[in-house]
Amino acid sequence: MNIAFIAAEVAPWSKTGGLGDVCGALPIALAASGAHRILTVSPRYKDYPDVVDTGVRVQLHLFGQNHEVRFFRAVKSASPNCHHLFVDHPSFRRAGIYGDSNGAYGDNLFRFALLSRAGIEAAALVPLFGAPASNGGPASLEEARFPLGEDVVFHVNDWHTALVPLYLEALYRPAGRFRRAGTVLGIHNAGHQGNFAAHQFPGLDISSRWWPQLDMNGELNLLKTGAVLADKLIAVSPNYAREICGELGFGLGGIFSARGRDLLGIVNGVGEDWNPATDPHIAANFSADDLSGKALCKRALQRELGLAERDVPILAVIARLDPQKGVDLLMQALPWLMQHDLQLVILGSGNKALEQQMREMEWTYPDKARGWVGFNEALAHRIEAGADLFLMPSRFEPCGLNQIYSMRYGTVPVVHATGGLADTVETLDPSRDRGTGWAFRHFDVQPFIDALGWSLLTWWRFPDAWRAMQQRGMRSDWSWERSAERYEAVYAEVLSLRA
Repeated sequence: MNIAFIAAEVAPWSKTGGLGDVCGALPIALAASGAHRILTVSPRYKDYPDVVDTGVRVQLHLFGQNHEVRFFRAVKSASPNCHHLFVDHPSFRRAGIYGDSNGAYGDNLFRFALLSRAGIEAAALVPLFGAPASNGGPASLEEARFPLGEDVVFHVNDWHTALVPLYLEALYRPAGRFRRAGTVLGIHNAGHQGNFAAHQFPGLDISSRWWPQLDMNGELNLLKTGAVLADKLIAVSPNYAREICGELGFGLGGIFSARGRDLLGIVNGVGEDWNPATDPHIAANFSADDLSGKALCKRALQRELGLAERDVPILAVIARLDPQKGVDLLMQALPWLMQHDLQLVILGSGNKALEQQMREMEWTYPDKARGWVGFNEALAHRIEAGADLFLMPSRFEPCGLNQIYSMRYGTVPVVHATGGLADTVETLDPSRDRGTGWAFRHFDVQPFIDALGWSLLTWWRFPDAWRAMQQRGMRSDWSWERSAERYEAVYAEVLSLRA
């Protein structure tokens, strides 16, 4: 199959969260089989190293004038079957992806409409692939002569590229192009929908008859058009796919529900960069069969953060400081937590009021709590490796990755049973030797405290049950290969619909 991922973020080049992680890892997992040709298309936000000009230029008409975009490609590819392209245009060259300290950029509709159009053209125009080598394998990059082609599945992501299905229907198929191309809309967070004023509609360069596909209470809604026109919709977990059919659809629940036969959920995978057996960021490597290195990581974390090197449970939070992440619930539970002999570490930034509360927590409990305002990737690895418990009381969480990282590192998660957290964390049932953590159902401080109480009791009183729970989480299969198989089935179905 020929598969083109069009996304605002592709790690490691651009990332603000899970979207970048997925679009960086899933294409590589799909290409690993050697059975597919994969392309990612994202903006060239800055001068990335090891990226070269393909020489391909295209003129796109938007907002009343022509705009030239150039296509750059990554020199190094994780697979001969997977290539990364970057759309170059002055509107993308900014410090932030979606906005800055003053808010969202005022021309975001133009910027991501341009990315959507450019992504379609990239599949047809940019030569990245060659004929198979004499041994039957793929050609080298230097022998690239052919583009991905028009018989392709476009995997678009969130509102930023949800215009792709609309442009295919409004501009390309009527001109005899991309007639057999299919579309899949990845829904990473339905709370962000791409809402813009109706007066900007003419700038999209399509007929007014397509306005109803975009209209949401008199505004442009880009996620809506993708939800209506894409062949298949994939949410990032099965439970989240159900949730967005209701309140967590944020006004689009009825549309998602109506597309129920075409909507499914697939849990995100985790790459090998989060593997305690090989992680270069941590003090000692360890595995489910030999956890001795985890104790060394715990002591190293305590030393690094200036906490007493004592055998007490370390509770950790790594999160964007935002009401969605339930950090306010954690602050409500803080007085109860601090009555116990434990240590608490929080790494994150975001909401200024929550940042200040985190600083005040450290001042109030200097012997027990540490709050690191900001983000540090290497420190995040060391926290996952050294902590005993990971707290993730999110109000809603489409998939979540930190609870999966935690289980891989033998750090037991306590989560709110929402979205992908409910799909991935099973509450401990010692009578059946089952469970990988605790998932509380009702979003309130007392159920959260109850789950924390059970987790701490188990750590203090039942070490054998604790170790067994750690090992179950560490041995669970959260690989991208498992998720990729499910995506392959969806793509095949989409192509059969368009045959």
